[in-house]
Amino acid sequence: MMMRCVPCEGDGAEACANCGKLGSDAVKLKNCTACRLVKYCGVDCQRAHRKLHKKACKQRVAELKDEQLYGQGHERPEGDFCPICSLPIPLRTDENSFFMACCMKQICCGCHLAAQKRGMRDCAFCRAPSPDDDADALAMIQTRVAKKDPVAIHSLGRKYYHGRLGLQKDMRRAVKLWEEAAELGSIESLFDLGNAYVFGNGVQEDEAKAVEFLAKEAMQGHAGSRHNLGYIEAQRGNNDRALRHLLISAKMGDNISVENIKNYFMAGLATKEQYAEALNGYQDAVEEMMSHDREEAKNAYELG
Repeated sequence: MMMRCVPCEGDGAEACANCGKLGSDAVKLKNCTACRLVKYCGVDCQRAHRKLHKKACKQRVAELKDEQLYGQGHERPEGDFCPICSLPIPLRTDENSFFMACCMKQICCGCHLAAQKRGMRDCAFCRAPSPDDDADALAMIQTRVAKKDPVAIHSLGRKYYHGRLGLQKDMRRAVKLWEEAAELGSIESLFDLGNAYVFGNGVQEDEAKAVEFLAKEAMQGHAGSRHNLGYIEAQRGNNDRALRHLLISAKMGDNISVENIKNYFMAGLATKEQYAEALNGYQDAVEEMMSHDREEAKNAYELG
């Protein structure tokens, strides 16, 4: 027969929060699985104590969630680094790199130009011949999709989203592909899914789902997701939370986040110290991304 304890406050961390029974070899106490602040000697005590504990539990759960959200993802993911020079690709990465349909690699503009100067017209990473046309490029992507490559599945989703490589624009198809790629580990797919739910593209608009996807990716180091979370918090009127996100993305090299923090500072919503922290962090990130080849490529493509 299961004993039912009389509700009362425990007198220590190693005592049941409901009945006060001390833990021992005979009495195995278990943490509240949600907050881990208190322990219980059994299910009956946990149920009896629930009303007293509910408020503190919810508050601690929210604190733990924030500790994880703001404490993780301060370093950019491996996919943001050029596989040839090993430097982080400047943000926005799509504008500062070339996507290789043959091997699914992002080659920074500097390494791409350096390869061309050496007379290399094939892929600078895997040496595969460049696709002759859109149909050839699509076939390369689909070959990798058939092998369940998450980067390829994500890329195919973007082709459907924008209606490129001869594909008819199909946002719903894009979302399905991003969902599949996300399950296989594609970080970029989380970003696109988050934005799809923000704007209702291919899915019903759902801010809660958008935040869920963006938070997952932000905690893996995606600067764009981090910035977008800041934007959403700002729209909600949570300026302190928005600033915390924007400071992280600014230090990763996101110039738009720096501008947002500047606007906050001008409006009296951010301190001088916070603005200086953003500027210094941003400059450090920019210097880390610089190289002679990239500067040459920037000048060459601007002239072109």
